[in-house]
Amino acid sequence: MTALTAPKDRYNAVWIIFFILGLGTLLPWNFFMTATMYFTSRLKDHDAAFNLTGNGTGKALDTRSVLESKFNNVMTLCAMVPLLIFTCLNSFIHQRISQKLRICGCLTVIFGVFLVTAILVKVEVEPLAFFTLTMIKIVCINSFGAVLQGSLFGLAGRLPASYTTPIMSGQGLAGTFAAFSMICALASGSALKDSAFGYFITACVVIFLAILSYIALPKMEFFQYYMESSGSSPAGEEGNRMDLLKKDSSGENGTAAEGSRQTSSVFGIFKQIWVMALSVCFIFTITIGTFPAVTVEVKSSVTEGGAWDTYFIPVSCFLLFNLMDWAGRSLTAVCMWPGKDSVWLPVLVGLRVVFVPLFMLCNVQPRHYLPVVFEHDAWYILFIIIFSFSNGYLASLCMCFGPKKVAQHEAETAGAVMAFFLSLGLALGAALSFAFRAMI
Repeated sequence: MTALTAPKDRYNAVWIIFFILGLGTLLPWNFFMTATMYFTSRLKDHDAAFNLTGNGTGKALDTRSVLESKFNNVMTLCAMVPLLIFTCLNSFIHQRISQKLRICGCLTVIFGVFLVTAILVKVEVEPLAFFTLTMIKIVCINSFGAVLQGSLFGLAGRLPASYTTPIMSGQGLAGTFAAFSMICALASGSALKDSAFGYFITACVVIFLAILSYIALPKMEFFQYYMESSGSSPAGEEGNRMDLLKKDSSGENGTAAEGSRQTSSVFGIFKQIWVMALSVCFIFTITIGTFPAVTVEVKSSVTEGGAWDTYFIPVSCFLLFNLMDWAGRSLTAVCMWPGKDSVWLPVLVGLRVVFVPLFMLCNVQPRHYLPVVFEHDAWYILFIIIFSFSNGYLASLCMCFGPKKVAQHEAETAGAVMAFFLSLGLALGAALSFAFRAMI
């Protein structure tokens, strides 16, 4: 078979399916993250006073319960640590579990978690039990989500290179879709619980659509052609390699030697890409350290109790962050400055540390130690725009440049190393978010 005999992707069906699957990889976490108002409302201490009273110094009394005040930090930690662990484990799991079971199974578990979440909206649960259940669900979603994401990129790798793009596009739009869905739920005028129910049901529909899309994928002639061309089987590429190796003992010895050389060269590859690896790690350490643990606690100074107060965080924090992050990622398709060997790239990455004190000095409430310097909402919105755009743009540059700094046969290993340091940055940021919030 040659490229000339390859069937066409009729109606771009396979492209659309990968877009939906990409949307399904990050949509679950984004739906949980943007629903913090609902979750914290279930954790309130009803015996405490609900109104925050100012003390004349720009500070407010903290009447939140312990669970409510720690929710965002614990949520981020419970999300990023399993993500890091299962990103590493996926490299071993994919050799033992079929592609179909990993992708369809993970989507099914995530669908079940959201269904339970929607049901719990209508069930009264004690704050401590609700907090524990929510954290367990977040751990499950990010654990299975890590396996799903790694498996999906592996599957797309067997198709033409352009079919990785819809996965990235779907992931980039996941946060925007989640934030927009929350805004629509709030705009419906329903009670917070009713809005949350509709919000989580919407997530269930999207994930169910992703499951149906994956089931339909093997029936596509275009997809079948490339699976057969790569000699793939449902058990994965590694399984097919083992079948071929059994037929040729000589080839087995050669492949084993090559695998040994590749394993021993991982450190050598890291020495070539360490600047990009540490850069992407630092980018996400700063991002997750402040978003959403610090940024979601900022209060509007323009109005109090009005419509803008209701929509301030959903629009200014979540929707704006995801839109500008997507814009930054998209810009790398037409502009890749600075270059992979330019000293400006790590310099710009390092300068992002300035966002930590900038957000701390915004109108974060309640606060105990630092003064409010940037009280007006315009400052916060400006910081969010630059913060999110630089996150998307610089992270995309690092992830693109990393594999390009090594030989072609080492690019796959370099990509795996970059993915590990990205996950490491997420986990470090989750841990640092506790300290950042406590300093305020």
